[in-house]
Amino acid sequence: MPTHVQVADLPQHVDEEVTLKGWLYNKRSSGKLHFLELRDGSGIANCVVYIKDVPAEVFARADKLAQESALIVHGKVRKHPKLDQYELGLTALEVVAEPLGEYPITPKEHGTAFLMDHRHLWLRSRRQHAILRVRAEIVRQIRDYFDGHGFTLVDAPIFTPAACEGTTSLFEVGYFGDKAYLTQSGQLYMEAAAMALGKAYCFGPTFRAEKSKTRRHLTEFWMVEPEVAFLDLEGNMDLAEDFLCWVVPRVLERRREELSLLERDLQKLENVKKPLPRIRYDEAIEILRRAGKPAQLGDDFGGDEETVISEQFDRPVIIHRYPAEIKAFYMKRDPADPRFAACMDVIAPEGFGEIIGGGQREDDLATLEASIAAHNLPRAAFEWYLDLRRYGSVPHAGFGLGIERTVGWICGLHHVRETIPFPRLMGKIEP
Repeated sequence: MPTHVQVADLPQHVDEEVTLKGWLYNKRSSGKLHFLELRDGSGIANCVVYIKDVPAEVFARADKLAQESALIVHGKVRKHPKLDQYELGLTALEVVAEPLGEYPITPKEHGTAFLMDHRHLWLRSRRQHAILRVRAEIVRQIRDYFDGHGFTLVDAPIFTPAACEGTTSLFEVGYFGDKAYLTQSGQLYMEAAAMALGKAYCFGPTFRAEKSKTRRHLTEFWMVEPEVAFLDLEGNMDLAEDFLCWVVPRVLERRREELSLLERDLQKLENVKKPLPRIRYDEAIEILRRAGKPAQLGDDFGGDEETVISEQFDRPVIIHRYPAEIKAFYMKRDPADPRFAACMDVIAPEGFGEIIGGGQREDDLATLEASIAAHNLPRAAFEWYLDLRRYGSVPHAGFGLGIERTVGWICGLHHVRETIPFPRLMGKIEP
């Protein structure tokens, strides 16, 4: 029995007899030849069935194979005579399973709604393979960055007793006769972890019940959230810059083939290098006004405003010191001007919007207590959080990066629904 190898490893087995196991992606015939495209998860290989190389029944069977038939094939590996590809000269074929009817996703064009309803099958396509591999590489580089820079991974809970952000975007669930909420963010818990470990991060799913149907929003998405003790706003911006300028070039280097398949403009990703431009919130307001937008001091930025601002730069831009009144209760005010928060957002270029949000946290107990009261938050639910200020409080800061928006930006995808294997959108919870 020939050695079982993966499609991705065929270049290491030229002139060897091997076995491939996978599914029929596509098929075409030309007289005495059948060309079977076999996918196995690592790649797609062309398996050439020549009438003189196989028994007559095998040649006839190959002609009748349906799309997504599960196969085991044997043959000799060879380099394509003209293309930079490797193929299999098939000598034997075993059908493990045949589809029960016509495969729903055919090579013809399908609408987005149809593809989303068949997301579990759509993942088998070349394009979705590429997106999933880029996403996996982004996750790997994120973990490598933090693991290699002195951070400790700390898992935050999914069930929480109260809101971290606004209460209007919480998913409420029953919890043994009481109420709990699906987490919006692991940040508060990472603040506790930073007071214990100095540098910590969490990485997991978060949930926002925002009634939004834009191309940038999901109800369930993944975030990585670092938090660092003895860090101020400037240091936090430095960290975000260093982090992005580590991740993007490495993803570009390791997944260039997949990004090219997605027809991504690679030059725009090659621009992601230090220094990233930094502008104050009031400077961003002036950019909007010059572009003819009716922006006023005190306004928050939506997708349209972020797009206009990002168009002025060829790489991500850091916007810092937003008005304190539009930021969360835990955000520290800028000591130089308390009207503004010591916060920052990172806006991706090309209209992909905010990918990072964060800032310095309020470390003074009395100030934080007053902020909780001013936001009408339940004091009892935050007593543990206030303990962090009672016992050894220090300046600290951190941020959250949304994985799906980052995948969308790096891959150049129009809609966030393609950035996660099984997207959860308002009105869409299946499959």
